[in-house]
Amino acid sequence: MVLPVAHRRRLRELWRSAGWPCRDAVEVDLLAAGLLERRFDAEHRETLHLTDAGIQALAATLAKNRAAFDAHEALVARVAEQMRRAGRIVWCGLSLRAALVEAGADLAAEAGASPGARAKVRWVMAMPDVYSIRHTTVEAYTEPAVHEIKVRRADLLADLKRPDKGAAYRALSSQCWYVLGSGVGNEDDVPPEYGVLIANGAGLELARPAPRRPVTPDFAVWMALARATALAPSEEEAPQAPLAPPAPPAPPAPPEAAALLDGAHVQPRAHPRASPGAGPGAGPGAGPRAQSGAAPGQARGSGSSRSR
Repeated sequence: MVLPVAHRRRLRELWRSAGWPCRDAVEVDLLAAGLLERRFDAEHRETLHLTDAGIQALAATLAKNRAAFDAHEALVARVAEQMRRAGRIVWCGLSLRAALVEAGADLAAEAGASPGARAKVRWVMAMPDVYSIRHTTVEAYTEPAVHEIKVRRADLLADLKRPDKGAAYRALSSQCWYVLGSGVGNEDDVPPEYGVLIANGAGLELARPAPRRPVTPDFAVWMALARATALAPSEEEAPQAPLAPPAPPAPPAPPEAAALLDGAHVQPRAHPRASPGAGPGAGPGAGPRAQSGAAPGQARGSGSSRSR
């Protein structure tokens, strides 16, 4: 049984609430379908509760919504990565405020109306799925773009019935795109003010280019971008990745150094200028002079002095 949106929403509301009835036609349908049941307490107060069949219907709705959300997020990440690879700075999940001028304001301005009559501006909050700008140092060259992702046809048709949402997107961007999942629609379903990309297994197919308009982000948009976090490059594309193969591992440390690291005592070596009689038993202070008594003018390794 396929439930309408209002009935699915009512099931979710009753599941989260104490179950006080509204006594409308939606609850009548749910009671007749066996998805709800009536209960009375000791004071004969009526509440509505989900039956086992109602819980199953609610679980099926949640599973469908979760699958659609996962597909939507996957396509959002796919579009954002493609924009980043194209050299643009990308943000996802922004909340931007757009100024919409009411119809007739431009005509009033041309007719010479007062400034108060001309300033008919409405502020609308817009939350584009993907927002990107060019990586440039010139503000006029930023060319902001909005990509709206749709993986269900019902969401696309509901969006097209909200003119303020589309007007806000166009006010914030020089290019506005609809990215449609496979089977959601085509370019004939989208007004000509938008470009259309079709997602398929190989990538994004251009169905219609987006018209370009000269739009520059205002101060409020720049502040929102500064507070947000742009999409970072992947580790495989690090700008300072080494080009040479990794260096071979260092040779193992000698036993004496390993013993020092372990905290063990190592017998010090004899000084290279020690006399032949200085054996391993000589103490640490038995240097060349201490053991042989040789004067500074004596030759190394011999008992004769340099009298020549």
